Parts: sequence; structure tokens; C-alpha cells
Amino acid sequence: MDDSAPEATDAADPDSEVADAALNSSTPPESDRCDYCRLPIPTDPVTLEREGTVYEFCTEACRDAMAESDRTCTEYHGFRRVRTGVSGLDRFLPQGFPRNSFVLLSNDEGARDDALRAELVWRALERGEPATVVTFTEPPVSVVEGFLSLDWNVLPYLESGQLHVVDCFTYRMDDRDRERMFERMDEWNRHIYSVTESVTQTVRDPSDVTELHNKLDNCLEALSMSDRGIVVVDSLTEFGTLVQPVQAYNFVKDVRADVCKGRFVPVFAGGTFTGEEESFPHDLGYAVDGIVDMQVTGSIVKDTLIKRIRIRKMNGVLAIPEWVAYEFTAGKGLVTFDPIAEMDETDERAEEGDTAGDERRRAEEESDAENPEVAETGGE
Repeated sequence: MDDSAPEATDAADPDSEVADAALNSSTPPESDRCDYCRLPIPTDPVTLEREGTVYEFCTEACRDAMAESDRTCTEYHGFRRVRTGVSGLDRFLPQGFPRNSFVLLSNDEGARDDALRAELVWRALERGEPATVVTFTEPPVSVVEGFLSLDWNVLPYLESGQLHVVDCFTYRMDDRDRERMFERMDEWNRHIYSVTESVTQTVRDPSDVTELHNKLDNCLEALSMSDRGIVVVDSLTEFGTLVQPVQAYNFVKDVRADVCKGRFVPVFAGGTFTGEEESFPHDLGYAVDGIVDMQVTGSIVKDTLIKRIRIRKMNGVLAIPEWVAYEFTAGKGLVTFDPIAEMDETDERAEEGDTAGDERRRAEEESDAENPEVAETGGE
């Protein structure tokens, strides 16, 4: 199996064929790859003949490893490229993105970055990969409700243990508050709580970055997350209010080193724009591998706020930094559209409707003129 090949994108994406063509055009044919590590062979191959079959390798080390193990390496952990599964992102990442990436989701208030994080997790679950959600702004029950509101039933994945939650929110409540919260829940939320409880790691003090890191590591170990799965963090902005700036930066760098670079598990972390360009986490650009901008702007359509998204940066792959308008719909997730084209189409339909109405009125007037007696009696 060639682990360096990209995973398939969402079949419903109309741009997927173009993206696949761009990606495949840069992918060397199978015959030009090392028979051990599966990487492309850039120089003359090193060969090994065994039982009448000639094998080709990129290095003597790979040849010797093959001879010792008597099989190919199926666990290559290089810069494997994958797709997010979110059509509005994959459209502008024709080569996918490196699995060992830490990506900042820089967003305005109202950009619905929570829905994007939910879709990133959902697409990973659909691919059969595990996922971990780190939540600073919502209790686990609310996180699950966010998935359900988009028609994505994560309850089976919680029950099977494929989805875990690191709870950095309920530390705000003492034992009595937690009891009262549970007592006030309706029957449905108690049901969600019972399903979520066994796969939740509760952080008692999120300002203790050591405890936070340990709880996250516990989830990754429980899910055997290495070169598979995804981690999403709801708000680096909220995390930044709990610790000193130096601690916040070091935590992000440590997670990037341990989770992304050490385990080859991508991390997508939200950060709400506050207007201060040089404040945490918006001056993290130098320390992260990718930045996705989610903006709410009134400059496209007068008196209307439009959400738009772009990939500002993605190390190691081709990224098209083009703004595109989007909205979220239940079941489909992020859907892109052209607001100007839609307005023009609406205007055309309105004009067609006005023209049809004028023609109908003229026809009625002509009919009345030809039949004055009918017009006077109201058509009786």
C-alpha cells in the first residue's frame, strides 16, 4: 500500500476531479518508487534480485532493510498529504495538505468556525479515523449538540470510542455546580451526557499546561493516534486568557512538536480575531504550518454581511489564496457560492417576472377591448 498517496476527497465536490488531476499530475508512477519506503527514486536505483524478481530502492539502507524484514515498509510517516474532506477547502488545496500540520483557523465573530471544526471532525470520522475535540468554550454536551444541529450523528462514534473530548470548560464549576447542571438537564441532554462521559478527559485546571498536555496525550494514546486521526481545538483565544503569553506560545509549539511532528496527526485550532494584529494567537503565523482566514464582511453586497474563507498559508503544498463566500447547511457542511452571480440571477428572475406580468396585463386589456360586454359584467 502506498501511504504517500492522497486520500480521496468528497465525491460531492464538483471541483474534486480538477483537484485530483492536479494532485495526480505531481505523483510519480508506481514503477518509479522505492520498493521499501515507497518514496520516489530521484537517482539511479539500487537493485536487489530475489527469486527471479528485481527490486529497486532509493538507497542501500532501504535495500538492506528490505532484505532484513523480507517485506515492504507499510508505515511510512513522511509528509503524507491528505484531504480535509471539506469541499470549500479542498478546492483550493489541489495537492491536499501535509498530515503533520498545525493549522490556525483565524476567524471573525460570526464566521461559524465552530461549524468548520465540526465538519473537519465529521469528515475524519467518515473516513474511519479517530478524532479528539479540545473544548475551552463549551461543555461536552454542547459540543455534541453542535454536531447534531448539522445533522451529523456522532453518538455511535462516541459509544465506539472513535471520538474523544478533552473538557477544559467545566473546571469553572465546583462539584455542587456540576450537580445542579446535571439536575437541570432535560432527559435528552442527560442521554447525551451519559454517552459522552466515558470518552471525556476533564482538565481540572486548564491553566496548568502540563495537565492539559497530559490529558490530550491520554486521548491520543487511547485512540492509537499515530499517522491517523485529527485534533481540533475550539479556541486558542480563550486558552490565551488563562495563561501568560509565553506559556500560551510554548504550549502551541509543544503540541505542534509532539502531536503534529511526532505523531503525524494534524491539529486545527480556532482563534477569534480581536482587532489586535500582534496579539496571541494572531501573531502565531511564524509558528504554525497553515492559516485559514474566515471573515465576515459587508464590502461585497451593500447592507449584507457575507462570510468568506481563504487559505492564507499552507506549508509544503500548493495553496490557492482566493477568497470565496460560504455558508453552512445541515448535512452538507460548508457550501461555497458566488453572491454577485446569485444577485444577478435574482434580478434576472425578477425582471422576467415583471415582463411576464406586463404581458399578462396587456393581454387582459386587449381581451377587454375586444369583448367590452364581458368586461362590463366582470366576465360572467
